Amino acid sequence: MATDKELSDFLKSVEKRAFKRALYAVRGEDAALDIVQDAMIRLTEKYADRPAAELPLVFQRILSNATMDWFRREKVRNAVMQNLSEFEHSDDDGDFDLLETLQVLEDTMGTESAADAVSRAQILQLIDAEVGALPTRQREAFLLRYWEEFDVSETATVMGCSEGSVKTHCSRAVHALAKALRAKGISP
Repeated sequence: MATDKELSDFLKSVEKRAFKRALYAVRGEDAALDIVQDAMIRLTEKYADRPAAELPLVFQRILSNATMDWFRREKVRNAVMQNLSEFEHSDDDGDFDLLETLQVLEDTMGTESAADAVSRAQILQLIDAEVGALPTRQREAFLLRYWEEFDVSETATVMGCSEGSVKTHCSRAVHALAKALRAKGISP
């Protein structure tokens, strides 16, 4: 059984990555935040009795299910009533990511020129956009394997598919990202 501190430390360590993963899926910051909070609450309420080593896989599965639940609710909501928020004018352009900005400031405080910081931020935005443009299953496999650093079998468990499918999705995602980024002048 995970201790309260282990559970708290795990949630702190996964919150930013989970938010980004949900944001890629639903493409809305408020919805992504709700999904992550719901997933964290479900983990603490129903699975806190699990060993600490099981928390990453359980949480990722809960996060995937919470995201699918959100899509189901949205489908029903949109079928029942017209989404009035589509008619509201928004002042922000949707490109600002507070978490990335804070991370950049924290990591580079005083060690990087303004030109380098701007260049790096622009490259990160391009990469972020390309990851967001991947097909859903490819994006999910890519994020779980390379961002969450799960192995193939753990990723297959979270995604509910075979290990071969995970390998295929990851391979296609990596090739698509490499091609898209090379086309924009970004190379390793």
